[in-house]
Amino acid sequence: MNMLIIWLALATFISTLIGGIIILRFKNGLPYFFAFSAGSLMGVAFLDILPESIEIANKSNVPIRDIMITVVLSFLFYHLVERFFVTHTIGHDDSHGHIMGPIGAGSLVIHSMLDGVAIGAAFQVNTSIGLIVALAVLFHDFTDGINTVTIMLKNKQKKSKTILFLVLDAIAPVVGVLLVSMVAFPENLLSIILAIFVGEFIYIGASNLLPATQQFHSKKILLAMAGGMFLIMILTSLI
Repeated sequence: MNMLIIWLALATFISTLIGGIIILRFKNGLPYFFAFSAGSLMGVAFLDILPESIEIANKSNVPIRDIMITVVLSFLFYHLVERFFVTHTIGHDDSHGHIMGPIGAGSLVIHSMLDGVAIGAAFQVNTSIGLIVALAVLFHDFTDGINTVTIMLKNKQKKSKTILFLVLDAIAPVVGVLLVSMVAFPENLLSIILAIFVGEFIYIGASNLLPATQQFHSKKILLAMAGGMFLIMILTSLI
């Protein structure tokens, strides 16, 4: 296995843990990171993954319409996942806390494993897109750690169980990378897989991260988001 992929997988592990630890201690700077991460995810989706998916689709005779439909369905899928498994965990009464907390955090663990799959699949395309996707996932997994801890604590879960789910969420991307690295995807399937992650990244950026910054009317928020997009613009032109 490519050692670079292994190191990137370990980096996602550390990033998730750091996100979870920070939410327990520091909260003032989080809106700026959310904005930066949203910008980078949107940039990766539109400037890197989608063009690559379309290029592969053209080579493997996959209709472009199928790629776009996949993006839309992926967006809808992640919306439904958050609506019925994550959002419902916030604000529940104590009688549901012991169940809904782990359900919400567990769905984030599965989502983090899919992030690892995204890294592995991207590296099957080429190293350049693999690095770009890994960078975006690295940013996003930081927020995954934050969300995991937040959901558990808001649902009256014990700190020990919260830490357990944080560790599981940190391990999940590594597992995803290892699983997909053992499988070689045909090009027509790879184009669809990449389109799935386009929908995921658009949803996370536009519907998950940006709303968390809207209550802050600061130009720094806008600059942070633009900075994330600008960074991806630079990286996609250089790598």
